[in-house]
Amino acid sequence: MASSSSRMLAAAALAALFVGAMCEAPVTFTVEKGSDEKNLALSIKYNKEGDSMAEVELKEHGSNEWLALKKNGDGVWEIKSDKPLKGPFNFRFVSEKGMRNVFDDVVPAEFKVGTTYKPEE
Repeated sequence: MASSSSRMLAAAALAALFVGAMCEAPVTFTVEKGSDEKNLALSIKYNKEGDSMAEVELKEHGSNEWLALKKNGDGVWEIKSDKPLKGPFNFRFVSEKGMRNVFDDVVPAEFKVGTTYKPEE
């Protein structure tokens, strides 16, 4: 009996760890200083150990076009436009290890500098 109980306890502990890991957003987007209606600067935290963002693109609300963000020397991803950007914004990325993902409606149209946004799970 003890070994059966131990196995059940171990299985429950592993399940709890798995659920906890799945609950953590895989990526977060923090709007940085200098962002306004024509410029968006983001610190992007990607929660995969040993991997990082290689490419990030943004799609404006109502658009079918993906626009590339550029990473500056401070590690902030930026996009600058001649006209106001229309949110909410969708993002897609490719990581250094080839992981690909798309997150819809992450950063709202009325974003706030200093706020961190997480994709819906």
